[in-house]
Amino acid sequence: MNSADRYRYFFPLLALTILLAGCGRSPTKPDRAVPAAVFIPADTNAIDASNAVLFRAMSLVGTPYHWGGNTPTSGFDCSGLVTYIFHDAAAVRLPRRSSVMGEIRGRELSRRQLQSGDLVFFAASRSISHVGVYVGENRFVHAPNGGGTVRLDSLDGAWWKDHFVYGKRVFQ
Repeated sequence: MNSADRYRYFFPLLALTILLAGCGRSPTKPDRAVPAAVFIPADTNAIDASNAVLFRAMSLVGTPYHWGGNTPTSGFDCSGLVTYIFHDAAAVRLPRRSSVMGEIRGRELSRRQLQSGDLVFFAASRSISHVGVYVGENRFVHAPNGGGTVRLDSLDGAWWKDHFVYGKRVFQ
């Protein structure tokens, strides 16, 4: 068999192999973050941790908003603020996106069931798009959209009341 004959058989065989390999793959699903279990250190006391989260959240009021920000120096967006607070105050690791945070394990809480240190979730449409930390007395700390600063707002505010979805308790 000369080299021209080898190539005549090689390329169709290679094309058939690639085609069949493609048929054997399962269809891919859209990239979707799977709700991660929240990592809470074993020695965490729920009351102490909730208090630490509450005080850390309050201490950040006035920090500039910055989309994608996740430190007091760089500023915060809503999920960056919440992940920072929980990690800094209680060594708890939460997912970075508010929509994924909303899917963490735990019972969904109504406004009446909220306690200091709980997460509060809001949706502008059908999916979670904003998160904050409940501090008590119907108020929460959050990083609103661009141009603002981390602030304390009431759940009775017009937009917040109409778009509140549920709360989640991280410390049981």
